[in-house]
Amino acid sequence: MRVPLEEHRYGDHPVVLPPEDPTALDGADVSRETRLRLYRLLQELRQFEKRAYDLFMQGLVKGTSHLSLGMEAVAAGFGAAMREDDYTFATYRGHAHTLARGVPMEPVLAELLGRANGLMSGKGGSMHLTSVEHGVMGSYAIIGAHLTIANGAAWSAQYRGSGQVAVCFFGDGTTNIGAFHEALNYAAVFALPVVFVCENNLYMEYTAIRDITAVERPAADRASAYGLEPVAVDGNDADACYLAATDALEHARSGKGPVLVEALTYRHGGHSRADPGKYKPPGELEAWLAYDPLTVYRGRLERLGVATEDIEPIDREVAAAVDTATEAAKAGPLPDPGSAFTDVYADGGHSWRN
Repeated sequence: MRVPLEEHRYGDHPVVLPPEDPTALDGADVSRETRLRLYRLLQELRQFEKRAYDLFMQGLVKGTSHLSLGMEAVAAGFGAAMREDDYTFATYRGHAHTLARGVPMEPVLAELLGRANGLMSGKGGSMHLTSVEHGVMGSYAIIGAHLTIANGAAWSAQYRGSGQVAVCFFGDGTTNIGAFHEALNYAAVFALPVVFVCENNLYMEYTAIRDITAVERPAADRASAYGLEPVAVDGNDADACYLAATDALEHARSGKGPVLVEALTYRHGGHSRADPGKYKPPGELEAWLAYDPLTVYRGRLERLGVATEDIEPIDREVAAAVDTATEAAKAGPLPDPGSAFTDVYADGGHSWRN
């Protein structure tokens, strides 16, 4: 599937506007049950990230944070399609991908607050969320590093014949990193069961990806170099992401090798909470806000006849869950200073350094 792109320019800056038809997938083969699950996931990811922002502004989140506000459809679509024992590899912008695999809100929020009841006992913070129990094999702050690690997990699954698939999410800037090309080549040569998902939100840190990339689609247009089919999807439409995920996972799981998916989306804010995003040209943010993943999806549910009384309780239930998780996270104790010396080597000791 190719995303229709309408390019405008403000000075020398290329601006990509979202697709104009939010009804395109109204008739897609997605069950009502799945669509309600996707809507709930979108609400959970959106309301969680908004709360994380609020807590950061209150000075309660330790360190910085990288939010995925506006990008929720990718995590929701893939999270809903993945098998329980599949693997997720995420970037430092990994809150949504962690929650989409079923990790509860409370330990994730507590981790952001640096509390002992956090997902990693308060030692990982926003950028290093991990839950092996839920198949979340880490969030990685080094650009591109986790693509090769995802290959390792996929090779293990292939060797064991487990049928598991490693799904590796990364940003558009990663496509210009050497590890991206090395990982794709290796995965293709050995037909590994791995799905690479580029979340193209149009910007790296502060630079538009199209300003420094020779091809229009930084991931999809490079797929053929590794013998892969180019796959580009509307990353703001949860149905598009879910259907693309379903196809990609089946392809990889059946032994046909890796898949590279480029999902065109948009982050509403800057790169991190330290970035106001003032480099974005006028009109761009407003255009994408009008094509917000939740607006797109709620509109679809309503057009398909899902009653308001079936939709609004989801909003309220998610809001209550976020409030409950917030209070529990804030009430958590600070870590014992001695815990700094645990989880650093095989048995929690540090004497190996000496």
